[in-house]
Amino acid sequence: MIPIKNKKKNLNLTIEEMRKFAFAYIEKYAPSKQQVKTYLLKKYLKSSATPIKKKDINDLIHLVTEDLENNKFINDKFYSDSKAKNLIQRGNSINKIRNYLISKGIKDKFIKETIDKIKEKNEDQDFFSAIKICKKKRIGPSREQDNRSLFYKKDISILARLGFDFETSKKVMDMEKDDYLRIINFL
Repeated sequence: MIPIKNKKKNLNLTIEEMRKFAFAYIEKYAPSKQQVKTYLLKKYLKSSATPIKKKDINDLIHLVTEDLENNKFINDKFYSDSKAKNLIQRGNSINKIRNYLISKGIKDKFIKETIDKIKEKNEDQDFFSAIKICKKKRIGPSREQDNRSLFYKKDISILARLGFDFETSKKVMDMEKDDYLRIINFL
């Protein structure tokens, strides 16, 4: 049986190890809080030679992430805003942005604020994002006029898989080439 004194020493060493792991990870990736928690758990399970109870490990990880959050090393609100901005520049739909943020463990409150900011800046963000995708993938209005009707269903399904609703997809697919080129020049 391990004496309590040694156990306490092990826990202190473990906290320092976890902080080092967390700082290295944050320095490299700028992650969300949930990503840091997952990384620390995986890193501990790989590297740990001393067995510690699962509850103790979760408590340690919680302590380290709370400390990082209080010292503003990780901030889910900032992460949410910056990732959403990056995804919009790539031409992703609002649905895809929402699902991405959910998968990264961002709280609903921050996701809702981010989506509201996007909609406040531009009411029809999905429309412009769909146009960017059409340009990037050379679908819809960017196709030759002769081929557009042949690939209509395929192009609409591409937009649907990327998270655009049917109305937005149909609106973009039914655009005239001249209107499309005018909008592309503004983007």
